[in-house]
Amino acid sequence: MEMIIPFKGKVKFPITLDPGVWIFDDRRIDLDTYFVTEQIEVNELEDYIKATSKHWEREIQEGAVFPPTLKSERKFEKEKVLQGTFAMEFLPFLKNAEPSEDARKLVVETENGEFNIPLDQAKDLLLAYSKVGKPLKEDGPIHVLFKDGSNRNDPIRFVRAFRVE
Repeated sequence: MEMIIPFKGKVKFPITLDPGVWIFDDRRIDLDTYFVTEQIEVNELEDYIKATSKHWEREIQEGAVFPPTLKSERKFEKEKVLQGTFAMEFLPFLKNAEPSEDARKLVVETENGEFNIPLDQAKDLLLAYSKVGKPLKEDGPIHVLFKDGSNRNDPIRFVRAFRVE
């Protein structure tokens, strides 16, 4: 099974997606909790500033010495990554590819055919790449889900490429 997914068509920058490296991306979404909790729009800059401030505050209070809790925090985060079910938002990839102004739809190419999604709805897609800590090898490499969860139990599987038309 091919793990690299081309993003092509009426785009300024044809790109490739490699779900194998997304496990290390901080933008990953935990699907175990995503559809059962209320979603709040996140300001990435604000989150970065808060995280940096928290780190800075910790260093001021505790010194540059790594406290014993830091190791346990890292271990917990590692276990979460190795046991979780994760996805990435599709929107950043769509923005990076820069669809042409006359583009109207996204075609999801799969082994079983094609799925057409209006481009304005494509921004609300999630790309699931891991289930219980394992890559989606059987019917993957990714599953396409809608953010509203309407196809949560029956996602678009066997994705081979994204094409903007």
